[in-house]
This record gives sequence, C-alpha cells and structure tokens, in this order.
Amino acid sequence: MASAGLSYVPNNPNSPWQMYLLQVDRVAPHLGHLERWVETLKRCKRVLAVDIPINRDDGTVAHFEGFRAQHNMSRGPGKGGVRFHPDVTIDEVMALAGWMTVKNAALNLPYGGAKGGIRVDPKTLTRPELERLTRRYTSEIGLIIGPDKDIPAPDVNTNDQIMAWMMDTYSMNTGATATGVVTGKPIALGGSLGRKEATGRGVYIAARETARAMGFDIAGARIVVQGFGNVGGIAARLFKAAGASVIGLQDASGSVANEAGIDVDAALDFVAAGGALVDFKGVTKISEGEFWALKSDIFVPAALENQLTETRARSIATKLVVEGANGPTTPAADDILHDRGIKVVPDVIANAGGVTVSYFEWVQDFSSFFWTESEINDRLERIMVEALKAVVHTAEKNNVSLRTAAFIIACTRVLAARELRGLYP
Repeated sequence: MASAGLSYVPNNPNSPWQMYLLQVDRVAPHLGHLERWVETLKRCKRVLAVDIPINRDDGTVAHFEGFRAQHNMSRGPGKGGVRFHPDVTIDEVMALAGWMTVKNAALNLPYGGAKGGIRVDPKTLTRPELERLTRRYTSEIGLIIGPDKDIPAPDVNTNDQIMAWMMDTYSMNTGATATGVVTGKPIALGGSLGRKEATGRGVYIAARETARAMGFDIAGARIVVQGFGNVGGIAARLFKAAGASVIGLQDASGSVANEAGIDVDAALDFVAAGGALVDFKGVTKISEGEFWALKSDIFVPAALENQLTETRARSIATKLVVEGANGPTTPAADDILHDRGIKVVPDVIANAGGVTVSYFEWVQDFSSFFWTESEINDRLERIMVEALKAVVHTAEKNNVSLRTAAFIIACTRVLAARELRGLYP
C-alpha cells in the first residue's frame, strides 16, 4: 500500500498524487538494494503554499492561492513548470513535481523535480491583473527559486510573457538580472530557439520511433490528438508534415473529426485568430464518446491528467498511446491497455522535449552563448532517441511496460544519487 504522503484526497485512487505513489510502488521490486531508499520518492522535499493578494482593476482586492512543490533535489536544482488553472491543488502540484523528478532522471538531465501553480482561471483576469498576479506569486515563492535552486517554466495557461514577468520580478528582488531563473522566456530575454515547439516535437519523435519499432511508419498513419494547444497542436502539425492523417482533434470547445484528414495548419491559424475548433470548416463535430472511439494508429492525449480512464481504455481503438500530457492515463486504465495489447509511451519520456530544451536554455543563459535552432533540434532528437531506446531495452529485459521501465531507469538514478550523498546531518 502506498504511503499517503501529503494529500488533500488520500483515499481517492485517481488523485494525481495517489497515481504517482502507485507508480512508485510498481517499480520498487526492480530497484535492488536501492529499494531501502524508496520512501524518499514518496515524499516531497518541500511544498510551499502562498496567499496571493492583488488589486483588481475595479479597485477591489482579490486573493488567490498558489503553490510550489519541490519533490527531490538529489541530482540537481528543481525543474518544472507553473500552471494557472482553476483546478490547481497541492495534491496535483506534488504529483507533477514527482513526475518531473522521474522525467528529468529518465532523460539524464541534471535536475530534480518541481512544479508550481495558481488556482485561477486566467481568462477572468485583465492583462494588468495577470501581470500583478504573476509578480506577486514570484515574490512569494522567491525564497525557494533561483538559477541554482529551482527553475520554473511555462505549463498550462502560462507562456513566455509570464516567464518574462517572473524573471524580471526575481531579478528586481535580488538586485541583478538573472535570466537563468526561469526557462521558456522570450528570445530577447535569453530564451532558446526551438523551446516553444519542443514538447510537441518530443511527442512526435517518441511516436515516430515507437511506431517504427512496432513495424509501421508515421507516413499514412491515422492520428487522433486530444488537446490542441502548444503540445497537441504542434505535434499534430508535425504528424501532418510527415505524411500522417490527423483524423480527430479535441479541445475545450469540443471534439471534431474528418476521416479524410484535417488541415492542421489551417485549424491552428483559425484557433490562433480566436476561433473555436468546433467551428472550423472542413470538420464534423462529434460527441466525446465518438471521439474516444475513433479508429487510429496513434492516439495522443495532450490535455490534462486523468483523461484516459478505465471506461475510455476499454473503448479506445488504437495501436499506440503517446502521452503528451502529464498523468493522462490512470493506473487502472494502464492495466487495461496492457491487457488489450495497446502500447503506451509514458509522459515521462513522451513529453520530455520541453524540459530538455529548457535545459539547453539554462545552459545557454549561464554561458551567454546561444545555439541555432537546427542545433537545438538535433540535440533534442539525439537525447530523446537515446532515452527511448534505453527504456525499450529495459522494458524487454524486465518484461515490464514502458512506463515501469522509465521509472526503473529514473528511480535508480535518483536513489543512487541519494545513497552516494548520504544523509545530513
């Protein structure tokens, strides 16, 4: 039985933190002598909850709740995004921080895991209010972040402008420009070329390599993508450019399909201009049930956690699931997919393109020497392909799923570092 840890809903098996704990339990028997340290992975090193009061444009004062969780720092400073969403909880950010620990270690990046967020619907704020919210949040968590402590990045509903405000606030509070305190910044402030597309590109690379190993090519494959934002949208565009047929899409506005293939570039332009995906010409609006039952070769859940449930795992008609989101598949659904012979490339590998290029950005900021976009993409491809090969090899060697294999590699690295460092004092 997993340790309950710190959680608002410890008895909910599908809460993000409980999902993470179950995944750790599944990998424990494969850790050898390092299993004695496994409780290290079931606790966050530090979790900060902060009150964020701001002046609204109408003169009232509003309060929001924010969090920053640092899960494990044995291999380096914390690294993980910041999300602005009305459903953010301490349970969620703890789980996301845990998954970042695993993701960074699986890719062999010199980071620990962290994550943050504010419980807010950013659509209800004006731009000045959003800036005040971001700056106050940054000041509140400023005690525990820094270029060599914990480096935030964009996540759900945050972007390069949010990162610019965070970087500026931290710099003003410390008295020196610190470009390396966040990644995913605008290029003019030390951001990296290729960062915006990195997560979606990584999803595409993971899908391409796994499809090849399974004996089919991306060209001509039928693709369904849930989530049409920075991750799902870019992945869909790359699939289309490689000759695949994107036949189903879903975002907050609803689900659409076109058996002949959707014009992804035109759909992206339409949504970027303020249109709703369901109003895009050339697609048919379908129900959520119909969307999850679309027949595909590759299904990419690239929205939020807990989307691929037991019910959906029984009805999904695909060969390969590539997780663009964090924690989109419940443990019970994982088992159903395994029993049905549907391979799953887990989030800790599939969506690691973003943090990998964030690592490149961090390195470039420290050295003040910047690489070309082609150099960035080449380095990303090499790291992703090597990490995926290691996961596939470990899965075959231990007769386990790709997810458990990724956890074996990552947790072994984290706990080996913990053992070598020892306990202080």
